[in-house]
Amino acid sequence: MGWFYLALAILFEVGGTTSMRLSNGLTKLLPSVCLFVFYAISFIFATVATKYLKLAVMYAVWSGVGIVAITFIDLTIFKEKINSVEVIGLVLILVGSILLRIA
Repeated sequence: MGWFYLALAILFEVGGTTSMRLSNGLTKLLPSVCLFVFYAISFIFATVATKYLKLAVMYAVWSGVGIVAITFIDLTIFKEKINSVEVIGLVLILVGSILLRIA
């Protein structure tokens, strides 16, 4: 059950971070409101997930998967570019998150 709550926390965190980009520095109302709402929901689910998962594991997976998801959104929706060093760093973050999940 903890992994389900963590998945929801990641989903809303990614929504909040995407809204952060869309808010244009908090100058657009709807994305700005979504930013705070999504982050609040994300923290609620992350907090519930800590009832079932170790805090360090939960946080590492939350941040690692969130970083990879945001990078994918940045590349596809916002047409950002990524270099090979950044790719290696992202792969290492993802591998670390997977290893923590396995452990």
